[in-house]
Amino acid sequence: MRNLMNGEIPLNFKKNPYDRTQWHDDVTDPVTSEVIEDGTPFMSEFANNLEWGIYNAFRFIGEVYRQQERMRVQLELDGRVPGNSGTFADVLDGSSNKIILDKAMTDIIEAVEIGTTTLKVASVDGFKPFTQVTIFDDVAKEDVVITEVGTNTIKVQALKNSYKKGAKVARSNVEIDIVNAEMGVGIWQTYSVELVEVV
Repeated sequence: MRNLMNGEIPLNFKKNPYDRTQWHDDVTDPVTSEVIEDGTPFMSEFANNLEWGIYNAFRFIGEVYRQQERMRVQLELDGRVPGNSGTFADVLDGSSNKIILDKAMTDIIEAVEIGTTTLKVASVDGFKPFTQVTIFDDVAKEDVVITEVGTNTIKVQALKNSYKKGAKVARSNVEIDIVNAEMGVGIWQTYSVELVEVV
């Protein structure tokens, strides 16, 4: 049975995984135009093999480009900061790097006023004293330093703004777009919730 493509393939293949079709035309009698020998039938499995072959080829080209871009950045940095081995670079393509974005984020579970220093939060996972965080909602934002982490509480410098219940406390308010290799500003989010009664 032929190994025709029907989905994505691993990118670390050792030999060409594409099983191509050898197409043949019908053989006809030049006088009567009668078909003497049938050519290759065009079937959906052959068409899908073509489609997946093209798709996977572009995936492979994209991966090669990403690897090349990482090497280019590393070589550039080695020229400027010898021996850094790419430590200060991330090409934002979603691949692992020595630089890891700190995504620790939680919600304030009670509204707070200006001057507040203790925040009641949903979780303290990932937060440490003497690190900076951004507090924000849809009205205001500010950067403060954590002074102490307790049980579901985070103590910070006195707030310059008031914040509503549900405001975010985040180590990084950044969204990484790996498709366009861009780093953008995260946004305050709201959700619509529909309650359904179960009888």
